[in-house]
Amino acid sequence: MNGAKVWFWILMDVLVFVVVVTLVFFGLPALATYENSLAPVRTITVTAEGMTTATPDLAEISFSVVSTGENPQTLTANNTSKMNAVLQFVSSQNIASSDIATTDYDLEPTYQYDNTTQRSFITGYTLTQTVTVKIRDLTNVATVLGGLAPLGVNEVGGVTFTFSDPDASLAVARGNAFAEAQAKAEQMATAAGVSLGEVVNVSENGNVPPPFPQPVYAMASGAAVGEAPASNPDIQPGSEDVTDDVTITYALK
Repeated sequence: MNGAKVWFWILMDVLVFVVVVTLVFFGLPALATYENSLAPVRTITVTAEGMTTATPDLAEISFSVVSTGENPQTLTANNTSKMNAVLQFVSSQNIASSDIATTDYDLEPTYQYDNTTQRSFITGYTLTQTVTVKIRDLTNVATVLGGLAPLGVNEVGGVTFTFSDPDASLAVARGNAFAEAQAKAEQMATAAGVSLGEVVNVSENGNVPPPFPQPVYAMASGAAVGEAPASNPDIQPGSEDVTDDVTITYALK
């Protein structure tokens, strides 16, 4: 019986030894890693806004050829002929075919109600073909707009200016925001008699202005279809403010 007790306590001592060794070699490093992952108790959080002014480098024009007639086949042929001439003109302005897209093709009947028979009947058709064009050389915008109406375009949805690479302007605004945040944090730390440590958390909210349209009317120059316009419209892309707000948390030393 005494021998069994001796072996029991020996086994208990070995078990305790194994537990202690496990804690020393595995538990403590894991605990240290966990503690290092926690945000320092002494921190400072600052918010700053960075901004840059950028000029849009991409224009998008949407326009339509709208035709009406009684015979849908004749109507389609005439409308197609006009639009083909328009597309040929647009392509001649160094605009890639990949930047020219047909976005709507709609043939609708026109109805009239007969009070005598109390029925509606078709009196004709309206065909609308809409094309959207991206213009990457903004010096071509006025030329393209000025050449649409004489070729039969009778609806222009407007010109929308935007950025071909919005991330480029946002990156500049972000850099300005980080610099502003760093300067603000250093000033606050100096005033508090401490110094900045590592960055422990960052969040941002970037804002690139959405595309903004400028209304344009195809017949604004007073020219009739088939006649040369009096002058090309004066279209300016203007500039837009791109902003980025950042919130940064620093450790204090």
